[in-house]
Amino acid sequence: MIQHARRLLFAIGLALAVSLGGAIPTATAQVPYLSLIPQNSSKYASIVVDAKTGEVLYAKRADAPRYPASITKVMTLYLTFEALAAGKISMDDEVVFSPHAAAQSPTKLGIRAGDSITVLEAIQALCTLSANDAATALAEKLGGTEARFAALMTLRAQELGMTNTNFANANGLPNSRNLSTARDIAILSRAVMRDYPQYYRFFGQTNFNFRGRNIRNHNHMLVNTPGVDGLKTGFTNASGFNIAISGVQDGRRLIVVVLGGPTRITRDKVAESLLLTGFDVIRRRNLGEDIRVAQNFFEPPQLAAATEPSMQQGDTGDSLSVRLASSPPPARASSIQIVDSKSVAKLNGKGKASAGGRWTVQVGSFNSRTDARKQLAITERRFGSLFDDARAVAEKDAGKYRSRFYGLSEKEAKDACRTLKANRQPCAVIPPSRG
Repeated sequence: MIQHARRLLFAIGLALAVSLGGAIPTATAQVPYLSLIPQNSSKYASIVVDAKTGEVLYAKRADAPRYPASITKVMTLYLTFEALAAGKISMDDEVVFSPHAAAQSPTKLGIRAGDSITVLEAIQALCTLSANDAATALAEKLGGTEARFAALMTLRAQELGMTNTNFANANGLPNSRNLSTARDIAILSRAVMRDYPQYYRFFGQTNFNFRGRNIRNHNHMLVNTPGVDGLKTGFTNASGFNIAISGVQDGRRLIVVVLGGPTRITRDKVAESLLLTGFDVIRRRNLGEDIRVAQNFFEPPQLAAATEPSMQQGDTGDSLSVRLASSPPPARASSIQIVDSKSVAKLNGKGKASAGGRWTVQVGSFNSRTDARKQLAITERRFGSLFDDARAVAEKDAGKYRSRFYGLSEKEAKDACRTLKANRQPCAVIPPSRG
């Protein structure tokens, strides 16, 4: 009842802000339970994202480096799902435990060196028990060694746009080089449900029966919070209590990441509160109010990471806020093309693109054509002046869609990429092909 009253007060405040129009472009919503987070905590960070559009509804220290703990296993699972989808492994394949895997610290299945489980059992063990030994064994199966697999994890993270993430192991056990951010974890959470929806159900599995043991999922929100159907919890002494969740209400899905909670219960209450507040914003829009959330998923947060140079730095803290603004002006006209890699050579040979040059800038790689086009549109909207003479193309190659700008000079390509990277955007310069 108290929680309902608080959400009602939020809705009233939001409506008032909207009625005032452009005179007050922002509104602040006090969210229940946020006060339970110590305001000088150097561990806390959070973000709320619309899973469909990628829009950020709220961000607090979202780009500050944090220890992801066992949320690391979401990337281990992403690469596992990738291998399954490509037919490189099957659910019935054996995952053999090396002495290194068997020696991992709890929480673990406790499989002896030389013994094995199936890929299916390993996936379920990661999603429910958060088994560290199973994560390492799976990493060794896919990568040969855990170190090589961790390098593949980091590479895939960069390709997904997780520009502030580095993985040092497959399970998230304490390692000073195993770092991520709330924003990057949201990107990963969105990617795993977007790219491999056929496997997402494993994150919502509440129980796992393994050789006579009934293993319950560590994520209590799957049972306690209606609509929540994933993803992953994590905890180490250094990280605090972490969680990445996704929930659906009225057909809309949100992603919430909370890092550095002081207790499991507080973390869950804050995550639930952020989730419900996010749904309140969506609900107001569905009632026809002409509002938008100011931040975009690919844009830097209002609280710049420059104010948080290290994980040890404290923070005076400020209240949870949802920034609102009037509807944006129409984006500049765009002619984004979808082409096959065999047709790319024609792009630099005619039209306005040829005037600039034959260099290319890549700003993302996606499984979905729609996501590739969205990234191009977002990049054009934010950095359009850098690509005035370029041709925006979602290039299909080997099952992926590469978001690219063709027809730049060498200097234009390098300058554009330098600007994008300075704004934490993924970017790569591609020189002209020979011949």
